Order: sequence, then structure tokens, then C-alpha cells
Amino acid sequence: MATLGIGFWASRKIKTSGDFALAGKSLSTSLVGVTLFATWFGSSQIMGNPGYFIVDGFSSYITLTLTGGICLFIVGTFYARKLYRMQIVTINDFFRVRYSKNLETASSLIMVFSYPHWIAAQFVALAYLFHAVMDIPFSYGILLGASIVVFYTYIGGMWAVAYTDMVQSVMILLGLFILLFEVLHKTEGITPIFANQPSTFFDLCPQKDLDAWSEYIALILAFTAGAIPVQEIYQRVFSAKNEKAARNGLYLGAFLMVIIPSIPLIIGLGGVYLYPELSTSGNSQDIIPSMVKLMTSIPVQILFYGAMISAILSTSSGAMLAPATVIAENLIKPYKKNIADKKLLLYTRLSVILVAAISCYFAFDDSDIVGLVAASLSLILVCLFAPLTFGLFWKKASTIGAWAAIIIGGLTWLFCFIYETRIDATIYGTISSCVSMVVVSLLYPDQTKSPKQKTNQEPK
Repeated sequence: MATLGIGFWASRKIKTSGDFALAGKSLSTSLVGVTLFATWFGSSQIMGNPGYFIVDGFSSYITLTLTGGICLFIVGTFYARKLYRMQIVTINDFFRVRYSKNLETASSLIMVFSYPHWIAAQFVALAYLFHAVMDIPFSYGILLGASIVVFYTYIGGMWAVAYTDMVQSVMILLGLFILLFEVLHKTEGITPIFANQPSTFFDLCPQKDLDAWSEYIALILAFTAGAIPVQEIYQRVFSAKNEKAARNGLYLGAFLMVIIPSIPLIIGLGGVYLYPELSTSGNSQDIIPSMVKLMTSIPVQILFYGAMISAILSTSSGAMLAPATVIAENLIKPYKKNIADKKLLLYTRLSVILVAAISCYFAFDDSDIVGLVAASLSLILVCLFAPLTFGLFWKKASTIGAWAAIIIGGLTWLFCFIYETRIDATIYGTISSCVSMVVVSLLYPDQTKSPKQKTNQEPK
């Protein structure tokens, strides 16, 4: 109810499509950092990662937790300043300015198609929580979670996302720390939790097995390089009041994404130490909700479930707003000349509903949270990472080279995925995309543009 109330309050600030998409470009360092953290700290960190950590140990900490902080640090150090100065609304605007209008459309379609998996992961987690707390059937839980997120994102846009993220982050931290203290009190400290673990639990890399190394490298690529081109990062970067606030906000978000997601891992490991039957229940994604019911009082349960629902709502809203903005700004606006701003705002809001509906379909189809998140990032990685990175830092990157990177990288990934190659399809796709970008750009450089042509491609 508090979340919906903030959405209503934030809706009064929405006058234009720019207010809806970028909150009037007025976010401070703290708001940029906290909203980045709140958007990325969701179902995967609370419900997906602890199960992997219990089984795989610190190698999964590298792939699933540390990678988020590394990604935001890289964006803050190398990407944010250059892109902020371009005065663009979405990351797909870059593809129009640097390459062509057709590449803007292609990259936008890829971006939009990749997001429903990410959002579906949040709906799945909400459904698990609603089932654990209120015994709501899984399918109804997905629809209920989607309805709540659509409602306040539709009316409040980025303003609602920013302020609800701030409130939800406080709830998240409060709930996590209370449960952590409860667990450590019962285990008599952190040492007993780790004392009975095998030596392989502390290995930072997998065992000497090709399949394990393939999955390890693919996850690192997906959660670092694959997340660099995603719109929800730049929705916050471009919403910052200046480039310093954007860069420092990314650093703050990186710090929070390394420290805070470590807490659910310790809680999950402590829960299995206290209640070994949790690890044999058959659903590793349900460990933390189950242990909350087992070992805490009703007031603590209310607080913690509220914190978890807050975390997942904040991730869902940010992830839903990103593709909706791309649809309106990059797929509708360029093809509807002189469109009124109020109409563009309406299209953006309707796009929120469309994205939610598609995400619900994927949520019903696949209930593996971490798998859904990884799938969404893999497509962006093999298609968009190379054109963005080379286009931003390499003057010889050409339009034909960018097309080659998208098409060859995407087809290579799809072929390897269908035929289930032993080495992960993401690795093959990423390598082929980068190589294609370089080779084809050198073979088919862009024609030298006249000063008039160059001026026409610069953003207004």
C-alpha cells in the first residue's frame, strides 16, 4: 500500500514523456546509486543465489554476486561520461547517432525481447513469496505481482521507481540485518557455518572440468559484459542531474551490489546449518522464505517478507520501465513524425502493460529464477556488447561491422544453443560477435561523411 501511495504521489510530477522516462534529469548521486542497487538486488540475489552458494561455494559468489559490482564499476569508469554527454534518452539512441536509424530499430527490438525473461524472474519470485506468506496459488501469485508493479509504474514512471526504490532499499536492509542477527545468534557466530564445509567450498574457480569452466566463464560474461548495454543502468545514468552524479552513483551502486547481496548467502548457509532438511526439500529457491517461517516470530516474518517483496517490486518496476521506454522512444517515436508529447507519454505507459503481459507468459513457462536472468543477459551480450563498446571507443567501427556483430554473434549463439555444444553458447556468440565487429569494420569502413551529414546525426 505504501508503494502504491508513493506511485500516486509521484504521478503528480509527470507532465511530459521526459519526466516519465528520466525523472526530469534531476536524480542525485545517492538516488542514482540506490535505485541501481534496488533494481538489481531482487529475486536472484535473495532466492536464487543462496541455493547456488550452498552447493557451489565461493565460485558461485564470483559469478553471481561479485560480477554485478564489477559491471557497474566498469560502466562508471569507462562508459557513463561519454554517453551522458550525448544527451540521449535510451542506450538505443546511441546506435542511431553512431551508426544508423535501422541499427537503432534492430538494437531496440533485441533489447525489448531480452527483458521479459528478467522481469519474469521477478514475477516467479513474487509468486513463491505470496504462496509462502498467504498460501496463494503460484499462477495467481504471478498475476498479482504483475498487477501491483504495472499499476505504480504506469502512473508514476521513473519518479515512482526512484522514490519507491529508496523506501524499498531501507526495508530490504532492515529485514536482512534482523534475520542475519537471528541466524548468527542461533549458530553462535559465523565460524560454525563455514567450519564444516569441505575445502572445495572455498575455491574461487571450479574444478578442472570443461563443463564447469564453460558455465563459469559464461556466467561471468553474462553478468558483467552482458549487463553493460542494458537500458535500466542508463535509465538512471541519464536521469542524473549531472555526469558527476551519474558516475558516483554507479560507484555507490557497485559498492552496494557487492556488500548487501552477500548477506542472503550467509543467511541461507546458516539456515541449512540449523535445518539440514531445507537443503533436501527439492526447491533451493525456497530456502530463505522457508527458514523465515521456521525460526522467526510473526513481527519479524512480517518485516522480512515485506522487505523481500519490496526488493522484488523495485527490481520489477525498473526492469519493466526500461523496455517500455525503448519501445516508445526508439520503435514508435522515429516512425511517427511530429507526435505530440502527451501521445508519446500514453504509448510509453501502454508499453508497460505490453511488457508485463509478455513477461507473465515467460514466468508461467519457466520458473528457474537465475536461469531466466542469465537468458535475458545472454542475448544482449552476444548482439549488442560489441557494437556499443567498439562504437564508443574505436573510431574505425563501421555500420556494416555493427550489423555483422549483431547477426553473426546472434546466429552463432542460437546455433550453439540449439545443438547444445559442450562449451556454452554464450562464449561462442561473444567471441564471434567481437571478431566480426573488428574484421568487417576493417574490410568495409564507413564512407567519409560531409560536415552537413555529421551535423544531422547529432542528438538534439
